[in-house]
Amino acid sequence: MAGDPWLAKYDSTWRLAQDIAENVHDRNRQQRTGGNPSKFNVMIRSSLQRLQEQINQLKDSLLRNLSTRQITQLEADRHQNMLDDLLTRERQLQTSFKKDGTEPEVMRTSLISTDPKTDLTNPWLMEEPEETRGLGFSEIKHQQHMIIQEQDAGLDALVTVIARQKQMGRDIGNELDEQNEIIDDLTHLVDKTDSRIQNETRRVKLVDRKSTSWGMLVVIVLLLVAIVVVAVWPKG
Repeated sequence: MAGDPWLAKYDSTWRLAQDIAENVHDRNRQQRTGGNPSKFNVMIRSSLQRLQEQINQLKDSLLRNLSTRQITQLEADRHQNMLDDLLTRERQLQTSFKKDGTEPEVMRTSLISTDPKTDLTNPWLMEEPEETRGLGFSEIKHQQHMIIQEQDAGLDALVTVIARQKQMGRDIGNELDEQNEIIDDLTHLVDKTDSRIQNETRRVKLVDRKSTSWGMLVVIVLLLVAIVVVAVWPKG
């Protein structure tokens, strides 16, 4: 729910944990390089206390919302899982703060790329990859930004290919439509031609029958004329 005050409080608490992780990393780097980590220790100690207070507020708010039935049991379970994950992160931060910075640090990049509302794994227990070890948060963010840019460029190229294939499909469809129209015209022309041939054939047969009838009639007339001539011709 976009306007859920509990989720808004959770987001701010999550961002506080990110800030603490960055400060712990910078403190450890100061210790390894011979710098002065004192100001970081004061800042981290205060932030950890504030983080613990905000987590407790989230606990109380979750119990209050559930008891007053402002949220469903399913939503309450989801919030509890998120809260458990945040508690795990708070304990890991406490442990990292108490270390002297000489041991391998936990994976800091997961705090930047992981969505706290969907991924409830515990990346603090994972070893940091070699490619990000020794880098600051700003450097890691820049590295991830470059990776995202490369992925976006690949997606843009894929979109271009898909658009080209889509246009080719449209062109083929238009060509098929034109070919179908030509076939339809040819079929219509053949039908008309066939009809004309049939009509002409009937006319020829009719003329032939008429010609035959007239021929027979002429022969009969000639025979009758001959008979008459013979009958009336004087004998002698």
